[in-house]
Order: sequence, then structure tokens, then C-alpha cells
Amino acid sequence: MDLISEVIRTVRVGEANARLIRQTEPGGVRFPAFDGSGFHIMMRGTSWLIGQDEPTPLHPGDIVLTSSGAEHGLSQEPCTLRDLPPVEMGPRPPGPGPASFEFLCGNYRLEHGRTPQYLRALPDLIAVSPDYDRHPAMRSLVDLLAADVSMTQPGSGATLRALLDLILVQVLRLWHEQDDTSGWPEVAHPGIASALREIHENPQRQWTVSRLSEVAGMPRTAFSRLFTTLVGRPPMSYLTGWRLSRAARLLRETDASLATIAPKVGYSTEFAFSAAFRREYGVPPGRFRRTTLTRRAVDERPDAAGVH
Repeated sequence: MDLISEVIRTVRVGEANARLIRQTEPGGVRFPAFDGSGFHIMMRGTSWLIGQDEPTPLHPGDIVLTSSGAEHGLSQEPCTLRDLPPVEMGPRPPGPGPASFEFLCGNYRLEHGRTPQYLRALPDLIAVSPDYDRHPAMRSLVDLLAADVSMTQPGSGATLRALLDLILVQVLRLWHEQDDTSGWPEVAHPGIASALREIHENPQRQWTVSRLSEVAGMPRTAFSRLFTTLVGRPPMSYLTGWRLSRAARLLRETDASLATIAPKVGYSTEFAFSAAFRREYGVPPGRFRRTTLTRRAVDERPDAAGVH
């Protein structure tokens, strides 16, 4: 199954943000941990990526993926996280004057729900150095994102999501090429892959561990153990998460009623669906929809390009 596509479908439920940051003061900046995923693209100058491991040098064109929102920093010199001040975010544009380094930030913040298991299984910070001659699409995407965050035209909120999706896909592909990807979850096992495919394509079916193990062609106990090992969650827990993730997308992207959405994601009643959604996301589905509609209206304002 296509794991990267599933990652993108899940994180796009979050709030999309992007901003150009110019570091004009000596030192660097620290980004606090957050629920979600994002990236930095070095545009000008050089810096060091600061995390829990040894500092990593960064050069123009390098991209840093924060797979599950871990705390990190960018600095002119090698240092520790506690040496860096927290970044000041907001809708205002970067200040004028010479900059020691300049970078584009983009992220999906998941106020409700969790970062997908696939991304949580990756290293906290991933740095890639694209060969832009071999991957001209990446250069085009970076240029488009840079133009998008500097524009004040209606509709930039809609294009921003598409650009973040595409850049995240490209970064994950590049990491696969440049790394042995030993940290990427393996689902090459045909039985587990078949079960995942059924869950993703038919979440409305009344699945049980026994029925999924039949799809996988495995004994129930062996299936449950192997699924949990390879995917990171037990089968029914993963099924619930996927159902509610799809429901969140339907709430965000359509005006379908709760009674219509419930059976599409495997719940026999609106009440059962609402209770499960609230347990997973911390808010009832109606409030989740109202919140996302409000954010969409904000995204479509001409001044909505800032990272919040």
C-alpha cells in the first residue's frame, strides 16, 4: 500500500501554515514541540540544525522535515536547544535588513488528534539535500511556496494546502532515496498489507480481528501480534483511528450530516459516532466542523500566510 499517500491524507486534517523567516539577530531560534508535522527549507545563508543529537550543518536548498513536531532549533553556530530563544510567530512579515540565514517554514498543526503512526515511527528530525537538477519539480514547488507566502491575494489559503502536500510527498520520497529508510514502518508482508488495504478502502464494514485475520490468511493471534509489530498499533485501535481520521476529513471537506457520515465510517448510529469522535479528538464532531470552517475562512483572507 502507498504509505506516503496515507500520511498526507491524515495530516491535511490539521491547520496549514507557512511563513518566510529571516534571522537578522545573532544566534538562532528554537521551535517548541507541537502536534503535527512540518518542514524548513533553507533559502539563503547557512545554519545548524539543533536537536537532541549532534548539530547538523545546513546549506541553501537543504530541507528539514519535523516528522512529528519535535522541539528543535536553527542556529548560526553549534549549540544546545536551551541556548536558543523561542521563535516569535505571527502574521507579520519578516523584518528588513541583512539576514544571516533565511528559510521557509510550512506545517500542519493537529489541534485535535495525533500525528500519524507512520510519521511518529520516523526520526524526529530528517535533513535532506535535494539535487534540484535531478528533481526540478522540487525547485518549482519551493519557488511557488515562496511566492505564495508573500502574496496577499484571495485563495492563497487553498493553494497553500496543495503546496504543503506536494512538498511533504517530495521530501519523504527524497529521504527514501538518500537513506536506507530503516525507520520507515514495513508493511511488505502480503497478509498485513491486504488487511490494511481493506481497512482503508472499506472502513464502513463491521470488522473484527477474526475477519481481518481471514483477509490476511493468518491465524487470529499471529495476525494480531504481527499487525501490532509492523504498524505500531493493534488492529482494532488502528481501525478506529483510520475511521475517525476519514470522518474528520469528511467534516472538514463536505457538508454531509453526522447521520450520513456515521455509517460511511463504520458506526451504526450518530450517537456512537459522536462519542467515538469525541474520545479520539477531544471535541464533538459538530464543534470540530465549526472550528475548521472558521479556520478555512481565515485561511482565505488575503493576509493569512503567517505561521501562527
